[in-house]
Amino acid sequence: MKILIVGGNGTIGKKVKESLQDHHEIITAGRNSGDIHVDISDKNSIRKMFEQLKTVDACICTAGTGFYGDYYSMTEEDMLPGIKGKLIGQMNLVLIGKDFLSREGSFTLTSGIAAEHPAKNGTAVAMINGAINSFVLASAQELKNDLRINAVSPGLVEDSFERYKGLFPGYNLAPMNKVVNAYILSTEGGVNGKILKVYS
Repeated sequence: MKILIVGGNGTIGKKVKESLQDHHEIITAGRNSGDIHVDISDKNSIRKMFEQLKTVDACICTAGTGFYGDYYSMTEEDMLPGIKGKLIGQMNLVLIGKDFLSREGSFTLTSGIAAEHPAKNGTAVAMINGAINSFVLASAQELKNDLRINAVSPGLVEDSFERYKGLFPGYNLAPMNKVVNAYILSTEGGVNGKILKVYS
C-alpha cells in the first residue's frame, strides 16, 4: 500500500513508519519535515498535499497537540490553535482526503486518553480528543467507496514520559509497541469506526 503518515517524524509517527516501511510505500508529511510539507491547520495546504500525491491507500495522522494550562485563566485564544490543528486539521484530512483515497482505503486519526481521563489543566485537550472520537464514529457511517476510519487513543506513551510526566501524575505508561500495533490494526486490518484505546 501507499501510506501517508502526517506527523511521520514525531514521537509516535516515526515508530509507526518503522513498523510499516518494510511492506509498504511510506510518504511522511509535516510542517517542517518529511517527504512532503503540510500545515494541517490550513485546508488549502492539505488540499495541495493530496493533489501532489494524487492518490494514497491509507492516511495516518499522528500530528497535533493542544493547550494545557490553568482552567480559570484559560481563554478562547488558548484553545483555538489546538482546535484548528489537531481537531479541525484531522477532520479536514478526512473531508478533503476522501476524494483522493483509493477504494477500500483507510484513515487513522489520533485522539488520546484525555477524552476519558482528563489530566489536571487539560480541559482543552480533553475536549479536542473527545470531539475527534465522535467525528470518527459518525464518519464511519457516512464514508463511501468502502473507506474506513478509526482513531487510535493512546495514553502517555513510554517515549514521551520525560517530556510530559509532570502533566500526568499517576498515569500508567502505554507501551510504544502496543500503540504502534493499534495503527497497524487500523491500517492493515478491517476494523471501522473504532476508537482503539491503548492506555497501558
